[in-house]
Amino acid sequence: MIKKLICVASIGLLFSSCDLEKYPLDAVSPETFFNTANDLQLYTNSFYNMLPDAEGVYNEDVDNIIKTSLSDEMRGSRIVPTEGGGWDWGDLRNINFYLENSVKCEDEAARVRYDALARFFRAYFYFNKVKRFGDVPWYDQVIGDQDTELLQQPRTPRAEVFTHMMEDINYAIDNLPSDKAINEVTRWTALALKARMCLFEGTFRKYHTEFNFPDANLYLQEAADAAETLMNESGYTIYSTGNPDSDYLNFFASHNAIETEVILARDYDDGLQVYHNFNYYTMTASYGRPGLEKRLVNSYLMRDGSRFTDQPGYETMFFTDEVKNRDPRLSQTIRTPGYTRIGETETLVQEFGATTTGYQLIKFVTEPAYDTYNKDINDMPIFRYAEVLLNYAEAKAELGTLTQADLDKSVKLIRDRVGMPNINMAEANANPDPYLELQYPHVSGNNKGVILEIRRERRIELLIENFRWDDMMRWKEGATFTQQFKGMYFPGLGNYDLDADGEIDICLYEGERPTVEGSSVEYLQLNSDIMLENGTSGCIVVNPQIDKEWDENKDYLYPIPITERNLNHNLTQNPGWDDGLDF
Repeated sequence: MIKKLICVASIGLLFSSCDLEKYPLDAVSPETFFNTANDLQLYTNSFYNMLPDAEGVYNEDVDNIIKTSLSDEMRGSRIVPTEGGGWDWGDLRNINFYLENSVKCEDEAARVRYDALARFFRAYFYFNKVKRFGDVPWYDQVIGDQDTELLQQPRTPRAEVFTHMMEDINYAIDNLPSDKAINEVTRWTALALKARMCLFEGTFRKYHTEFNFPDANLYLQEAADAAETLMNESGYTIYSTGNPDSDYLNFFASHNAIETEVILARDYDDGLQVYHNFNYYTMTASYGRPGLEKRLVNSYLMRDGSRFTDQPGYETMFFTDEVKNRDPRLSQTIRTPGYTRIGETETLVQEFGATTTGYQLIKFVTEPAYDTYNKDINDMPIFRYAEVLLNYAEAKAELGTLTQADLDKSVKLIRDRVGMPNINMAEANANPDPYLELQYPHVSGNNKGVILEIRRERRIELLIENFRWDDMMRWKEGATFTQQFKGMYFPGLGNYDLDADGEIDICLYEGERPTVEGSSVEYLQLNSDIMLENGTSGCIVVNPQIDKEWDENKDYLYPIPITERNLNHNLTQNPGWDDGLDF
């Protein structure tokens, strides 16, 4: 288990310093450590701390999940930080320290295995840095406090950094064990990471023409090849019990990650008293009242595979009508009529006190016993097979080599779980969805229609798994964040039955609060509890008072902190970011 591995490592090792020029002298002595396989395992266990915790997976707040506040990224109000800002190198120092000292171990098989693990995490470390900053200094050795030249090293070009990352991840693929281990990095985890990072890089280079990066297709092909190797050799499958109306929901609510689909997960366990907070997050007003955004809800297809947004009057459909006969993942992602908690029989409607948009999340929600603060125990997937299949399909589509057979062995498997028809490539390309065209205006070419459909599938299937920001950055679609975020549609003031059971659930009013018969009526005062786009009618609007901006010339990369540039004058600033330094 990842959490167990971290706990074991933390007992013996204290990795507290994050200065590049210091190795962990307070943790281990190179003269007496690194001699046995157990030493190597103990040290490399600490690298698992680099993986996201549960909140790092589910706390998505881009244009999928809308909350009461907006991040600086979404507002366009980021500034150059004085320090911090993601420019931290402690994890890399620990990895390089290990790789310099593992040669002391005479057990060659153990050394190769744990070196492969270290190089997996070095590729993972640099992937996060490249996504955030672009060019970053490449270090593959421990830096001493007298290594002035290395400490003053300029940023290494992105292309060179990625070449080194490929060397690391390929070594990991070749030398990590092939046995499946849901809480340990294996050969399959390394292949999944390679597919993820190569798809990011290939599409980033393709769509960000302003940087004039070469080799976009090279990395798209590497992504497709890595995904296909995993698909052909690993034995992973999409979890299904043949229940399309519940399998997706139950997959994410399972206390223990389902090993047939999850490649790597972070473990949560009541016995270990290791918890997360998702139930509480979705059912209280304490964490921003997360809710799905209207454009995402509109993107879910009809159950027969036709487009919801092709229906006349879709913009003004009330909730009970708009959720009928949709992709079953919609009713397994938000509360819809007839919703009951797992293990319960009482039907529930959405609670506007817990969701800004009216589309209240249920993906990852478990039994009511885990509703209190920080008591959830369902494992969190970090890599799962569905992402690999989507990476494969997208890479092939962007390359222009996608076939219907490719879709049949990738996207179809995901849609089969919920009983949805597969993408028909010829039909998609002959008639691209105009609704998706507005969301992704940079897509063009003969495969435009199918690329849009794969993006639809990716957004829906991977929702709340922390992919959306990276996807929008690599596709160069950040400008769409400036559109007004919206929620459920209301035709006017009055009483509403949200689950068509004949009982009033919502009273929407202005002025003095009326009295409505029924003990469970939720009262929403216009322009206090809720705001509508047309005044007394229309879609809910969220944060309309907040101006949102997006600068195409700078916002796809983060700025280098001022302190770091003052310490190392060879570090250039990213385009468009003014930190007041001139050297």
